[in-house]
Amino acid sequence: MDHLSYIDKYLTETISVKKDILKDEKLLQKIAEVSKLAVSTFRSGNKILIAGNGGSAADAQHIAAEFVSRFLYDRPGLPCIALTTDTSMLTAIGNDYGFDRLFSRQLEANAKEGDLFIGISTSGNSANIITAVESCRKIGVTSIALCGNSGVLGGIADHAIAVPSNFTPYIQESHICIGHLICAIVEESVFPRDQHV
Repeated sequence: MDHLSYIDKYLTETISVKKDILKDEKLLQKIAEVSKLAVSTFRSGNKILIAGNGGSAADAQHIAAEFVSRFLYDRPGLPCIALTTDTSMLTAIGNDYGFDRLFSRQLEANAKEGDLFIGISTSGNSANIITAVESCRKIGVTSIALCGNSGVLGGIADHAIAVPSNFTPYIQESHICIGHLICAIVEESVFPRDQHV
């Protein structure tokens, strides 16, 4: 394998996916709309809950940390929970109810009407994210899907941000970029920088 050629090809292709996002006016509007929903969720005293599997679990934790700690500058913390971090809870739910209920059970216990759920699935077919979205409907929680351009998740969530790719790494790289955009917009809207430095 020619390593330099591979690096060039990979970077060119992942940049191309982000350029496709940039050219998609509807997708950009959806990112802005979801950001506005996140702002209103926090302003109303509610919280965001986030979940995903594998690399998407790491992304859920990453985004939650940006909200709770800080993103670009110091300001009060924002209430956000990654549903992927408590191994005792995950193994108990997995053992007692099955892997598909990992996140729905936590939503049923900890979410309330007015909260926001972000489910991350590159395939759009993660059963435990789909089940979580179905639970959101019963609780009155708005569901957001971060997905690729395939799978069923984008069609069942209240709002879908679908990255125009079928290749997991490029989708994941775009998801964290979109997560950062949402964090930046929320931070500036809820706690304007000129008031918190």
